[in-house]
Amino acid sequence: MKLKQKPEDFAVTESWRFDEVKKGEFRVYAMDKQKLSTFDAIGRLADEFELPRSVFSYCGLKDKQGRTRQLIAVRGADIDMQEPDLRLKYLGRTDKPLSAENTTSNRFGVTVRGLTDEEVARLPAAVAEVNRLGVVNYFDSQRFGSLKHGQGFIAKDLLRGDFEIALKNYLARPSELDRSYDAKVKAFWRDHWGEWRLRCTIPGADKYEPILRYLRRNPEDFLGAFLRIDAKYRAMLVFTYQSYLWNEGVRRYLMDLLSGQSLLAINYQAGKLLFPREAPPEVLKRLRQQTFPLLGPETVVEDKAVKKAVDWVLGREKLTVEKLRIPGTEQIFFRHEERPVVVYPGRLLVGAAHRDELNPGFGKVYVAFTLPPGSYATLVVRRLLSYSEQDNLAPLEEAEIETPSGAREERQPTVEEALEPNGKPRRKKAPARARPPRVAAEAPVKTPKKERAQPESQVAPPAEGAAAEQAPAKPLGFRARQKLKKEKKAALREIAAKRGKRR
Repeated sequence: MKLKQKPEDFAVTESWRFDEVKKGEFRVYAMDKQKLSTFDAIGRLADEFELPRSVFSYCGLKDKQGRTRQLIAVRGADIDMQEPDLRLKYLGRTDKPLSAENTTSNRFGVTVRGLTDEEVARLPAAVAEVNRLGVVNYFDSQRFGSLKHGQGFIAKDLLRGDFEIALKNYLARPSELDRSYDAKVKAFWRDHWGEWRLRCTIPGADKYEPILRYLRRNPEDFLGAFLRIDAKYRAMLVFTYQSYLWNEGVRRYLMDLLSGQSLLAINYQAGKLLFPREAPPEVLKRLRQQTFPLLGPETVVEDKAVKKAVDWVLGREKLTVEKLRIPGTEQIFFRHEERPVVVYPGRLLVGAAHRDELNPGFGKVYVAFTLPPGSYATLVVRRLLSYSEQDNLAPLEEAEIETPSGAREERQPTVEEALEPNGKPRRKKAPARARPPRVAAEAPVKTPKKERAQPESQVAPPAEGAAAEQAPAKPLGFRARQKLKKEKKAALREIAAKRGKRR
């Protein structure tokens, strides 16, 4: 399965509403963008028309990879942009900035490529399964770009009061995957940290000028400098960590609610996500109605199962609800919000399969559906095709939950279990040897150079959860599983190519 190989493979259209006010202060536009994040597009418009970013408002953040159409508003200024990758259409005026309340839903059109005949054949059953079970409303990898680019969770630095580290991660931590001018600017300040009188002449450096001007006057006040970052971006940094806590809490909640054999695992940027593959009717009814909190200092949890999961994830992070406060400032904060645990894609349609012109020997299908604001289309598609990922994962067992530090959560033995009848410590049995994983029956296929394991900076962190066939044995590592998966796909490509030649 391959997503977003072309911008038009992933299209999003925002459904919106706003109260039109003829003499309103805010001009409202439909913004059509391609290969630009919402922040990138706003930044470009702000630079082009010499406006502060604070005059722009929008309903929600849209993915960089793909073509999206969304609503934006500009306070006190008329603007126009008609570039190939960024276009504006004027819609009218209103008297207040836009927010998530102005979005009613998002309609997605996704072309899924690189599919085998078997994967295409299994899609109808997968659609029925998603319609019945829904999709767990996780935050997908797009939310965790700071992990992908090596900055970590900046909100954790802020919670510890490490404001210099937080600012370094924002201003002076270039990504090894980024070849843009912005990465060069960050490399400059990494190499000249503390030399605030220097001037960086690399294009795009002026983006950080408000921070640097403040540091030239107050070289030790890193919190004050951090507060010069755009308020919407600061809020997103906090929300990113909140999203991780939500994902981990819901993952634990599902592990407590369902057996490991009833769950399937999908890798993502911050670890592993769990989805029900089956559930009793009473559990399905509960999940449809269940919400899980985005945590803040004011969060109060009454549901015992939810509270158990919240306490578990906060305990792993060495936090409590009361500690979710940034010391020394009220301008950066964690805000409580309830989020549905499960969403059901509306008007889910899967088109007929066609030959994939970008991947010879494979097929492509068009998938369309509607989601409420804040839900991730990529997770719907990956859940539909989860069986292609599961072929390389062993069944998930309840004992296979890992903490962020990598330590297993295990039940402590009782005194009777720990001692022999004579009072001496009981010896531990040696773990059983893991059986070798199954591989495709075809002849061994040498992995092409371009498909060999990537450097650690270019792959997701080691995944949690999938156990080996014998629980006490050490499971295959992330790289080993990825290698097996790639070898199998390479074998399938070779078979598909031979079939194509015969035709």
